[in-house]
Amino acid sequence: MAKKQKTEKAVEPLIEKDFEEVVVKTPVMEKPTPVKKKNTWEIKDRTYFLNDKRKPLSYIIKSANVYWFDKDKGYEREIKYCENQQSCFVDEMKGDQRMSHIIFRGGSLVIPKEKTVLQKFLSLYHPHRNKLYREWQPEVKASHEVDFIEMEIEALNAAQNLDIDMAEAVMRVEIGSRVTEMSSKELKRDLLLYAKRNPGLFLELVNDDNVQLRNFGIKATEMGILKLSSDQRTFSWGSNDRKLMNVPFDEHPYSALAAWFKTDEGMEIYSNIEKRLN
Repeated sequence: MAKKQKTEKAVEPLIEKDFEEVVVKTPVMEKPTPVKKKNTWEIKDRTYFLNDKRKPLSYIIKSANVYWFDKDKGYEREIKYCENQQSCFVDEMKGDQRMSHIIFRGGSLVIPKEKTVLQKFLSLYHPHRNKLYREWQPEVKASHEVDFIEMEIEALNAAQNLDIDMAEAVMRVEIGSRVTEMSSKELKRDLLLYAKRNPGLFLELVNDDNVQLRNFGIKATEMGILKLSSDQRTFSWGSNDRKLMNVPFDEHPYSALAAWFKTDEGMEIYSNIEKRLN
Protein backbone atom coordinates (compact mmCIF):
# COMPACT_ATOMS: atom_id res chain seq x y z
CA MET A 1 0.00 0.00 0.00
CA ALA A 2 1.18 3.44 -0.79
CA LYS A 3 2.00 5.59 2.20
CA LYS A 4 -0.31 8.49 2.75
CA GLN A 5 1.46 11.74 2.23
CA LYS A 6 1.19 14.21 5.05
CA THR A 7 -0.48 17.35 3.98
CA GLU A 8 0.97 20.49 5.50
CA LYS A 9 -1.49 23.00 6.66
CA ALA A 10 -1.11 26.26 4.91
CA VAL A 11 0.14 29.05 7.16
CA GLU A 12 -2.06 32.06 6.87
CA PRO A 13 -0.26 35.37 6.60
CA LEU A 14 -0.40 37.60 9.69
CA ILE A 15 -2.51 40.60 9.19
CA GLU A 16 -1.71 43.89 10.89
CA LYS A 17 -5.14 44.06 12.45
CA ASP A 18 -4.44 40.93 14.45
CA PHE A 19 -1.99 42.92 16.66
CA GLU A 20 -3.09 45.39 19.27
CA GLU A 21 -0.94 48.44 19.59
CA VAL A 22 0.64 48.48 23.04
CA VAL A 23 1.62 51.89 24.30
CA VAL A 24 4.11 51.88 27.21
CA LYS A 25 3.73 54.97 29.34
CA THR A 26 6.75 56.18 31.24
CA PRO A 27 5.72 57.17 34.78
CA VAL A 28 6.32 60.80 35.55
CA MET A 29 7.86 61.38 38.99
CA GLU A 30 6.24 64.33 40.65
CA LYS A 31 8.53 66.56 42.62
CA PRO A 32 7.53 66.84 46.26
CA THR A 33 6.15 70.21 47.12
CA PRO A 34 8.65 71.91 49.40
CA VAL A 35 7.28 72.59 52.86
CA LYS A 36 7.63 76.23 53.70
CA LYS A 37 8.58 77.02 57.26
CA LYS A 38 5.93 79.09 58.91
CA ASN A 39 7.19 82.53 59.81
CA THR A 40 6.38 82.94 63.49
CA TRP A 41 8.38 86.13 64.00
CA GLU A 42 6.12 88.83 65.40
CA ILE A 43 6.82 92.31 64.14
CA LYS A 44 6.68 94.64 67.14
CA ASP A 45 8.81 96.98 69.24
CA ARG A 46 11.07 95.07 71.62
CA THR A 47 12.84 96.02 74.84
CA TYR A 48 15.97 94.41 76.29
CA PHE A 49 17.42 94.66 79.81
CA LEU A 50 20.81 93.82 81.27
CA ASN A 51 20.63 91.00 83.79
CA ASP A 52 21.08 91.39 87.57
CA LYS A 53 19.30 94.75 87.37
CA ARG A 54 22.49 96.48 86.25
CA LYS A 55 22.01 100.05 85.05
CA PRO A 56 25.31 101.52 83.86
CA LEU A 57 25.23 104.77 81.90
CA SER A 58 26.20 102.83 78.77
CA TYR A 59 27.13 99.24 78.02
CA ILE A 60 28.24 97.91 74.61
CA ILE A 61 27.78 94.26 73.69
CA LYS A 62 29.57 92.45 70.89
CA SER A 63 28.10 92.98 67.44
CA ALA A 64 30.84 91.25 65.39
CA ASN A 65 33.11 88.17 65.54
CA VAL A 66 30.15 86.23 66.92
CA TYR A 67 29.14 82.72 65.84
CA TRP A 68 25.87 80.80 65.93
CA PHE A 69 25.50 77.06 65.37
CA ASP A 70 23.04 76.33 62.56
CA LYS A 71 21.46 72.91 63.21
CA ASP A 72 20.02 72.68 59.70
CA LYS A 73 23.37 73.31 58.01
CA GLY A 74 25.43 71.51 60.65
CA TYR A 75 28.10 74.14 61.27
CA GLU A 76 28.73 77.47 62.96
CA ARG A 77 27.88 80.59 61.00
CA GLU A 78 29.41 83.98 61.59
CA ILE A 79 26.94 86.68 62.51
CA LYS A 80 27.27 90.44 62.96
CA TYR A 81 25.04 93.46 62.91
CA CYS A 82 25.33 95.84 59.96
CA GLU A 83 22.80 98.61 59.48
CA ASN A 84 22.84 98.36 55.68
CA GLN A 85 22.30 94.57 55.46
CA GLN A 86 19.06 92.57 55.39
CA SER A 87 20.55 89.64 57.31
CA CYS A 88 22.86 89.21 60.27
CA PHE A 89 24.54 86.17 58.68
CA VAL A 90 27.83 87.12 57.06
CA ASP A 91 27.46 84.48 54.30
CA GLU A 92 24.18 86.13 53.21
CA MET A 93 25.46 89.72 53.14
CA LYS A 94 25.97 91.59 49.89
CA GLY A 95 28.11 94.63 49.19
CA ASP A 96 29.66 96.88 51.79
CA GLN A 97 29.13 96.05 55.45
CA ARG A 98 28.49 99.11 57.60
CA MET A 99 29.04 97.98 61.19
CA SER A 100 27.04 99.45 64.06
CA HIS A 101 27.42 99.41 67.85
CA ILE A 102 24.76 97.90 70.12
CA ILE A 103 24.57 100.09 73.22
CA PHE A 104 22.45 99.63 76.35
CA ARG A 105 21.82 102.93 78.11
CA GLY A 106 20.75 102.91 81.73
CA GLY A 107 20.56 99.12 81.57
CA SER A 108 17.98 98.93 78.76
CA LEU A 109 17.70 99.05 74.99
CA VAL A 110 14.51 99.73 73.01
CA ILE A 111 14.52 98.56 69.38
CA PRO A 112 11.65 99.67 67.11
CA LYS A 113 9.82 97.14 64.94
CA GLU A 114 11.45 98.50 61.77
CA LYS A 115 14.87 97.13 62.85
CA THR A 116 13.96 93.46 62.47
CA VAL A 117 17.55 92.35 61.72
CA LEU A 118 18.86 93.81 64.98
CA GLN A 119 15.94 92.31 66.92
CA LYS A 120 16.60 88.83 65.53
CA PHE A 121 20.34 89.25 66.15
CA LEU A 122 19.62 89.84 69.85
CA SER A 123 16.55 87.63 70.35
CA LEU A 124 17.56 84.53 68.37
CA TYR A 125 21.27 84.30 67.66
CA HIS A 126 23.48 86.24 70.08
CA PRO A 127 25.33 83.88 72.47
CA HIS A 128 24.90 86.30 75.41
CA ARG A 129 21.10 86.36 75.33
CA ASN A 130 19.54 85.31 78.65
CA LYS A 131 23.05 85.43 80.15
CA LEU A 132 24.21 89.01 79.84
CA TYR A 133 20.85 90.46 78.85
CA ARG A 134 17.24 89.34 78.34
CA GLU A 135 14.29 90.34 76.23
CA TRP A 136 11.33 91.80 78.08
CA GLN A 137 8.41 89.41 77.49
CA PRO A 138 5.36 90.48 79.51
CA GLU A 139 3.25 87.56 78.22
CA VAL A 140 5.82 85.06 79.55
CA LYS A 141 5.91 86.82 82.92
CA ALA A 142 2.10 86.79 83.07
CA SER A 143 2.10 83.05 82.31
CA HIS A 144 4.58 82.38 85.13
CA GLU A 145 2.53 84.49 87.52
CA VAL A 146 -0.64 82.57 86.63
CA ASP A 147 1.17 79.27 87.22
CA PHE A 148 2.40 80.48 90.61
CA ILE A 149 -1.05 81.70 91.67
CA GLU A 150 -2.62 78.38 90.67
CA MET A 151 0.07 76.52 92.62
CA GLU A 152 -0.56 78.79 95.60
CA ILE A 153 -4.29 78.00 95.51
CA GLU A 154 -3.54 74.26 95.31
CA ALA A 155 -1.15 74.51 98.27
CA LEU A 156 -3.63 76.48 100.40
CA ASN A 157 -6.40 73.96 99.64
CA ALA A 158 -4.07 71.12 100.60
CA ALA A 159 -3.10 72.91 103.83
CA GLN A 160 -6.75 73.52 104.70
CA ASN A 161 -7.57 69.81 104.40
CA LEU A 162 -4.41 68.43 106.01
CA ASP A 163 -4.83 66.30 109.15
CA ILE A 164 -3.02 67.32 112.33
CA ASP A 165 -0.32 64.63 112.14
CA MET A 166 0.69 65.53 108.60
CA ALA A 167 0.54 69.25 109.41
CA GLU A 168 2.92 68.66 112.29
CA ALA A 169 5.23 66.62 110.04
CA VAL A 170 5.40 69.38 107.41
CA MET A 171 5.94 72.19 109.92
CA ARG A 172 8.61 70.21 111.74
CA VAL A 173 10.68 70.42 108.55
CA GLU A 174 10.29 74.21 108.65
CA ILE A 175 10.63 75.09 112.35
CA GLY A 176 12.00 71.93 113.98
CA SER A 177 11.09 70.72 117.47
CA ARG A 178 9.24 73.96 118.37
CA VAL A 179 6.23 72.45 116.60
CA THR A 180 5.49 70.32 119.71
CA GLU A 181 4.89 73.49 121.77
CA MET A 182 2.35 74.97 119.35
CA SER A 183 -1.40 74.86 119.79
CA SER A 184 -3.58 73.50 116.99
CA LYS A 185 -4.61 77.04 115.96
CA GLU A 186 -1.00 78.22 115.85
CA LEU A 187 -0.03 75.17 113.84
CA LYS A 188 -2.87 75.75 111.35
CA ARG A 189 -1.98 79.43 110.98
CA ASP A 190 1.71 78.76 110.34
CA LEU A 191 0.86 75.93 107.96
CA LEU A 192 -1.32 78.21 105.80
CA LEU A 193 1.32 80.95 105.82
CA TYR A 194 3.98 78.44 104.83
CA ALA A 195 1.81 77.11 101.98
CA LYS A 196 1.22 80.66 100.72
CA ARG A 197 4.86 81.70 101.02
CA ASN A 198 6.42 78.62 99.42
CA PRO A 199 3.69 76.61 97.64
CA GLY A 200 6.05 74.50 95.53
CA LEU A 201 8.08 73.17 98.46
CA PHE A 202 4.94 72.74 100.56
CA LEU A 203 3.31 70.49 97.93
CA GLU A 204 6.52 68.46 97.65
CA LEU A 205 6.53 67.87 101.40
CA VAL A 206 2.84 66.95 101.48
CA ASN A 207 3.36 64.35 98.75
CA ASP A 208 6.53 62.92 100.33
CA ASP A 209 5.82 59.80 102.39
CA ASN A 210 9.17 60.10 104.15
CA VAL A 211 8.19 63.43 105.72
CA GLN A 212 5.53 61.80 107.87
CA LEU A 213 7.80 58.87 108.70
CA ARG A 214 10.56 61.30 109.72
CA ASN A 215 8.14 63.10 112.02
CA PHE A 216 7.01 59.77 113.46
CA GLY A 217 10.63 58.86 114.26
CA ILE A 218 11.34 62.26 115.81
CA LYS A 219 8.26 62.05 118.04
CA ALA A 220 9.25 58.54 119.14
CA THR A 221 12.72 59.80 120.03
CA GLU A 222 11.40 62.86 121.89
CA MET A 223 9.11 60.61 123.96
CA GLY A 224 11.98 58.25 124.79
CA ILE A 225 10.58 55.26 122.91
CA LEU A 226 13.62 55.36 120.63
CA LYS A 227 17.10 56.55 121.45
CA LEU A 228 19.60 58.13 119.03
CA SER A 229 23.26 57.76 120.02
CA SER A 230 25.33 60.89 120.67
CA ASP A 231 27.25 60.39 117.42
CA GLN A 232 23.89 60.10 115.59
CA ARG A 233 24.94 56.80 114.04
CA THR A 234 22.70 54.30 115.89
CA PHE A 235 19.02 53.97 116.86
CA SER A 236 18.09 51.72 119.74
CA TRP A 237 15.14 51.01 122.05
CA GLY A 238 14.88 53.58 124.80
CA SER A 239 13.86 50.97 127.39
CA ASN A 240 16.71 48.46 127.07
CA ASP A 241 19.23 50.04 124.65
CA ARG A 242 18.82 47.17 122.18
CA LYS A 243 20.20 48.34 118.84
CA LEU A 244 17.66 48.62 116.05
CA MET A 245 19.61 50.05 113.12
CA ASN A 246 22.81 51.78 112.06
CA VAL A 247 22.62 55.07 110.18
CA PRO A 248 24.53 54.94 106.85
CA PHE A 249 27.50 57.28 106.55
CA ASP A 250 26.73 60.83 105.33
CA GLU A 251 22.95 60.34 105.68
CA HIS A 252 20.58 62.27 107.94
CA PRO A 253 19.61 59.97 110.85
CA TYR A 254 15.85 60.55 110.63
CA SER A 255 15.84 60.24 106.84
CA ALA A 256 17.60 56.89 107.25
CA LEU A 257 15.10 55.89 109.95
CA ALA A 258 12.17 56.80 107.67
CA ALA A 259 13.58 54.62 104.90
CA TRP A 260 14.20 51.79 107.39
CA PHE A 261 10.57 51.88 108.55
CA LYS A 262 9.65 50.70 105.02
CA THR A 263 11.63 47.47 105.34
CA ASP A 264 10.12 44.24 106.73
CA GLU A 265 11.94 44.59 110.06
CA GLY A 266 11.23 48.31 110.24
CA MET A 267 7.50 47.85 109.64
CA GLU A 268 7.25 45.62 112.73
CA ILE A 269 9.06 48.21 114.84
CA TYR A 270 6.83 50.95 113.37
CA SER A 271 3.68 49.06 114.41
CA ASN A 272 5.10 48.56 117.90
CA ILE A 273 5.92 52.26 118.29
CA GLU A 274 2.53 53.29 116.88
CA LYS A 275 0.77 51.34 119.62
CA ARG A 276 2.86 53.05 122.30
CA LEU A 277 2.23 56.51 120.87
CA ASN A 278 -1.52 55.90 120.86
